[in-house]
Amino acid sequence: MATSNSRDFSLDVADLIEEAYERCGMIAKTGYDAKTARRSLNLLFADWANRGINHWTVTVGTQALTQGTAVYTQSAAVIDVLEVNLFRDNTAIQMTRLSRAEYMAIPDKTTQGRPSSYYFDKQIQPQFEVWPVPENSTDRIDFTFLNRIQDADASVNDVDAPFRFLPCMAAGLAYYIAIKKAPDRVQMLKTIYEEEFQRASDEDQDRVPVTLTPSLRYLRVN
Repeated sequence: MATSNSRDFSLDVADLIEEAYERCGMIAKTGYDAKTARRSLNLLFADWANRGINHWTVTVGTQALTQGTAVYTQSAAVIDVLEVNLFRDNTAIQMTRLSRAEYMAIPDKTTQGRPSSYYFDKQIQPQFEVWPVPENSTDRIDFTFLNRIQDADASVNDVDAPFRFLPCMAAGLAYYIAIKKAPDRVQMLKTIYEEEFQRASDEDQDRVPVTLTPSLRYLRVN
């Protein structure tokens, strides 16, 4: 028997809802069943944003700098930033991330110069606060950031995730629906979801060599 020669399997929101309800031992019969499932799916995506880096959402952004301006507001879809580089004369210069306490401890936040550090303020509308304040309007910042997963607004929408996350997405949605409609299956579905998410998350990592350097801070010399 010939194989399909196809590698494009995916699930739209309606398929995911149907799969999730079946795992709860139920069938989605009404428009409200679909609506409440879509709401749960969007809450699931919000939970994923809190669980670490979803690599398919990593995006490159650019911010032009203006002399004397320290604060740059970003889209509300920006969850966090990963790397930030200042570009001057086509040369990238890595910037240092500051904590809130470190940024607040800077005595003079109006000092102008080549920006070397930044504080990323995670407001509803997040913003960069750079220091020193830009000394010209020709530099720019290039940064990689975690973008918010696109919403499941309608049942005909495709989901904004790679196929390897479909199993944990279906499992997670089933768990969320069970909390509301099938409490007897909550623990079982939660366990399946966490296992599925862990497998997908482990696969969604960079494959790079790791170098471990031992600390000599507490080495005793006799």
